[in-house]
Amino acid sequence: MKNTFRKSVWAVLAGFLVIVILSIAFDTLLKLMGILPWDHLFVSTGLILFVILYRAVFSLAGCYLTAKLAPRNPMKHAIILGIIGTVLSAVGAVLGADLGPVWYAWTLAVIAIPIAWLGGKLYEIKHATSGGEYIIKQ
Repeated sequence: MKNTFRKSVWAVLAGFLVIVILSIAFDTLLKLMGILPWDHLFVSTGLILFVILYRAVFSLAGCYLTAKLAPRNPMKHAIILGIIGTVLSAVGAVLGADLGPVWYAWTLAVIAIPIAWLGGKLYEIKHATSGGEYIIKQ
């Protein structure tokens, strides 16, 4: 039981780290290229939508990884990561309200759980057998 709990925590943490590291790295690259400003996100709507898009893709990858690493119940683990993303995005929306358009951070909060579900679902589809059971690698 204790080992399963550790694997569950690691699965969620690994997915979270993938999302954070990829997001920060890509943000930094865009800032170094002069595409994004360093201190705010008051830019064109198209650019903000691009930021939301790549963060959604990174979130999808992180949630898929979480589902893949989960010792059991991959969808549950992906959704837990989505809930964490929703909470952190909502906190960011409140604390960073003066750093960009209000709708930007709230959009990230709203899409976190659907993206987590999609990441978990993609894992389930890819790794399901004909009977609907998961292939468990140990």
